[in-house]
This record gives sequence, C-alpha cells and structure tokens, in this order.
Amino acid sequence: MEEVRSLGQALGCAAHLFRERADARMASCGVTPLQAHVILHLNFCGGSLSQMELGRHLRVKPSTVNGIVDRMVERGLVERSADASDARRRRVALTQGGLMQLERCRQELLDTERLMEKSLSPGELAQLHSLLGRVIQILEEDREKC
Repeated sequence: MEEVRSLGQALGCAAHLFRERADARMASCGVTPLQAHVILHLNFCGGSLSQMELGRHLRVKPSTVNGIVDRMVERGLVERSADASDARRRRVALTQGGLMQLERCRQELLDTERLMEKSLSPGELAQLHSLLGRVIQILEEDREKC
C-alpha cells in the first residue's frame, strides 16, 4: 500500500476505495451506490421529495441530480412529476420497482459499511464520526464562501 502523506490524500483514498467496494456490491442489485442512496433516502422521507431537496441532501448540483434521476426514471426506479404547490418544481417519487430494490440496497450498503468498521472499536468509530463531522462542517462553511 502506498504511503498517504496528507489528510486530503487519506480521505480521497478512503472515499475512492469505499466507492469501489460499494460499486461492486451494488452491481448485484443493478444500481449504483448513489442510486441506492436515493432509494433509501426517498423511502426515509416518505417516498417522495422535490428534486431540489434531493440535490441538497446528496450535495450535488441541480444538473447532476437531474442526470441521476433521469437514469433512475429510465430504469423504472423513480418517477418525476410536477409539484402540486408549484408546477415549476419537480417531485421525485419511488416506484414499485424502486421499492422492490429497497431492502437489497439497504443490506448491500450495510455490508459495505461493516467492512469499513470491522477493524475499529466502538470508541474509535465514534471518534472517527466526530472528527469527520468537523471536517465536513468546515468544508461546507468554506463551500458557502466560494
């Protein structure tokens, strides 16, 4: 394994390896990790969200969320409709096909999470969550400045 010299390199390497492992596990479900995350989040939020709310949750640009939703619509996982209160806003809702993928996606993502966590004690895991939360907060604050 190559030596990692900076925090940015370590986070980038960990994120890359996590995505690689999640991609491999999600392939058996026929979805990407991001699509699985959308399915899980929509279910958590009652099955439907505005596309803007979904983009905020995913922390991606509107054009990116649009592409994600387009591909999921093509696969029958979600459907898009006009918002009842504002026709300019689009809502994204789980379809029966998306609901059928829900439990399998949840299990595959949990397996990937467990893989990352298995060498950490509960205390180390709590500390890592806390530290990463602080890193995320400072990066989001800087993002708002730019």
